[in-house]
Amino acid sequence: ITNYVMLEYGQPMHAFDYACLGGGQIIVRRTEGDESCVTLDGQTRKLKDGTLVIADAVKPVAIAGVMGGENSEITENTKMIVFESACFESVSIRTTSRRLGMRTEARGRFEKGLDCENTMPALIRACQLVEELGAGKIIGGIVDAYPVKKQHKVLKLDCQRIRDFIGAEIPDDFMVDCLRKLDFEVNGTEVIVPFWRDDMEGIADIAEEVARYYGYDKIPTTVFAGSPAKTGLTPKQKFARSIADTCLAMGFSECKTLSFMSAKSLDKIALAADDTRRIATVISNPLGEDQSLMRTTALPAMLEVVARNYNYRAPQLRMFEQPCIYLPVIKDGKADLDALPAEKTMVIMAMYGDGDFFTLKGAVETLLEQLGVKDYRIVPCKEDPSYHPGRCASLMLGDKLLGRLGQIHPLVMENYGIGAETYVAELDQEALRAAADPVKEYHPLPKYPAVTRDLAMLVHEDIYVLQLEDIIKEAAGSLLETLELFDVYRGHQVANHQKSVAFSLAFRSFDHTLTDSEIEEVMQQILKALQAKAGAVLRS
Repeated sequence: ITNYVMLEYGQPMHAFDYACLGGGQIIVRRTEGDESCVTLDGQTRKLKDGTLVIADAVKPVAIAGVMGGENSEITENTKMIVFESACFESVSIRTTSRRLGMRTEARGRFEKGLDCENTMPALIRACQLVEELGAGKIIGGIVDAYPVKKQHKVLKLDCQRIRDFIGAEIPDDFMVDCLRKLDFEVNGTEVIVPFWRDDMEGIADIAEEVARYYGYDKIPTTVFAGSPAKTGLTPKQKFARSIADTCLAMGFSECKTLSFMSAKSLDKIALAADDTRRIATVISNPLGEDQSLMRTTALPAMLEVVARNYNYRAPQLRMFEQPCIYLPVIKDGKADLDALPAEKTMVIMAMYGDGDFFTLKGAVETLLEQLGVKDYRIVPCKEDPSYHPGRCASLMLGDKLLGRLGQIHPLVMENYGIGAETYVAELDQEALRAAADPVKEYHPLPKYPAVTRDLAMLVHEDIYVLQLEDIIKEAAGSLLETLELFDVYRGHQVANHQKSVAFSLAFRSFDHTLTDSEIEEVMQQILKALQAKAGAVLRS
């Protein structure tokens, strides 16, 4: 019956077992000190000082406007019940429910504001249904606590000002007729607001009601008076726009994910128990357990996007996002959980189905070139548990980490139900912006031709190509214009634990044409350096 009346009248009600009310009383009060109440869902709720509750002479029997208590609920043994119908201040109920993290039907109605004049009709209606349905016998009277009767709000009706506000020539009679049909009383220039319209505060609210009734589609389009303000993008916004434009040009689609995560998502990406990314800010009023933490990494959300597309049978995917992560503030080597987290903007790119590690690496290098980030190094990385240990790299600028890219670990992909090899790059946008050089340098076309040479060598399997490139660049000096890797070979005619690596080198001087003897001298310097520092042998 109480649920039916709530749906019929919009007024939440509650029924108490009279035998469970200490002293036969119902008192509306605020808690003092540490009190608790076991609610109808069986949960023990600790109530902070000042929480509005309904109590008997001894204890709280309900959390006002949210949920009743288990200690006074109706059971099969109940002989006498008490109906309670009340109207609570919306702000108070919203505060209580957010503190406790409770969402109920009653809370949803009370926090939006109810008509206080509706409490008595709803109570009478409930008693009427009891009689009609033979559910019981009405034996008592009504206790009505209404110390300060609510007064109607009275607002001024200024028709010309409303016309100016809306920007349409609406007749006075139309406005008056509109308001009366919406249950407002109009007496001359006074508008008497009905009790259930607590949202009405001034003439702008009246104008909104008139415009809504008149029809927004009938309001003519006009140009704002005055000169437009001078606006523009901030350097940070321009940088983010440049990232988005470059990623879109490379075939990546932009997505937006929530800034929340759960502790389980950190388990799914295989983070170690002592990983600092597990120290996350807890949300006091989460939408659910899966969204109870502020994210410290954007990888779980992006992998969920990848998994969703894979499960929808998308044959290939290229996706990017510029998310914000929330890292704990570290003081004296420990996380300060009471302080607001530090917000950091990232760039995350993901792909599967149309490339491999080197495809993603090329996309990242294109992005860095477009942003003006130079002198970075891509070095192997084996310590991140979310990535394949042999197919992961760190992006370094000196000793500063700019980001990470690689293939997601097979076990992590299994956790997300992804059956295709997935490659992800996580870049620190703020570090990229600090390293970027926005100034574009233009050089005249060279007057003298370039000389190219191919260099193939045998090196040990443990030698990285990056090491070889560094040795060649140092030995060649300023004459080396470009250096490109074009072949890595293992197999027939190459000994075990060795590989063949081949580079294409281009030399150029800007003041004369290089001679064969000059090129030969530089090549000998390169070969000697490779032999001394990497044990490389020229492949014949």
